Amino acid sequence: MSAPYAHLARLTTATGLYEHALLTVPRIEHGMCVDDVARALVVTARQSDPSPQVVAMSTTYLEFLLDAQQDDGRMHNRRAPAGVWLDEASTEDQWGRALWAFGVAATHSPDPQVRAGAARGAARAMRARSTYPRSMAYAALGAAQLVGRDPDDALARRLLFDARQVLPAAGYGTAWPWPEERLSYANAVLPEAMIAIGMALLDDALRHDGLVLLAWLDDEQTVDGHLSVVPAGGRGRDDRRPGFDQQPIEVAALAEAARTALLATRDSRWASLLTRCEAWFVGANDSGLPMRDAVTGGGFDGLEDGSVNENQGAESTLAWLATRELALTAGAAVTA
Repeated sequence: MSAPYAHLARLTTATGLYEHALLTVPRIEHGMCVDDVARALVVTARQSDPSPQVVAMSTTYLEFLLDAQQDDGRMHNRRAPAGVWLDEASTEDQWGRALWAFGVAATHSPDPQVRAGAARGAARAMRARSTYPRSMAYAALGAAQLVGRDPDDALARRLLFDARQVLPAAGYGTAWPWPEERLSYANAVLPEAMIAIGMALLDDALRHDGLVLLAWLDDEQTVDGHLSVVPAGGRGRDDRRPGFDQQPIEVAALAEAARTALLATRDSRWASLLTRCEAWFVGANDSGLPMRDAVTGGGFDGLEDGSVNENQGAESTLAWLATRELALTAGAAVTA
């Protein structure tokens, strides 16, 4: 296994992906979750020339997600090491992230069996709906992938129409245009979904609003040329900065949104944001410390004031791998 994926492979088993690690050692007792496995399928399925090991990992992740799925499209999230699902199936974030992963894998995986299985999972997932904006935003990203592959995909188009109704509209004034009173988690997925839906449904106004909101979010989280992202506790307009316990998922969400905006506009502003996202992991952050392990390929779990949480869990590792993957393609997207 090549260095970038070595730690991800360490966390991966024949049946799934361990959620947490103590430094680099998987914490088996903490089990696995759909949230992380969905992210893992996104990262591995987007590899244009994957190694046989990465293809096998994609297959494992896909099978995990399909096993978590109910006939009505709802998803379990948490699974014990023995393989027992520990929660009731729902349409919370894990459902949206699974549909995102199904959409990416169905359209981008070089493995025809993964593409076919992901398409089946997506069709089943699109039977369900969520009342949670971030869940529907992630689901919309998957449906937009499917519409990009087949503009006549009725199930995917219907989900995009429904997602557009659930996403919150900006309305807290020009100084705070964010549609919520506080920035919380995975914030960039909201404007990213607006951009993706706008592109898929030819809704120029929604696309424009998403780009404006993403630009504000970029400015709000950039200090002296580097990212200063929202901490785990969130951020309100009057909160002191920087805030710590910054999570790599926030940077990865910005990178995903920047890539979507870049493909929508070819504007080099978004390539610059991708570069800053990658740089945050390398050390261009509020503590000036690397947030990735150059030896293992893992990502560290949190940025503190003058230190890092050196545990290398699945979420943080996948945030680094996704950001690195997206940044590598930024130049090609600008000139395409």
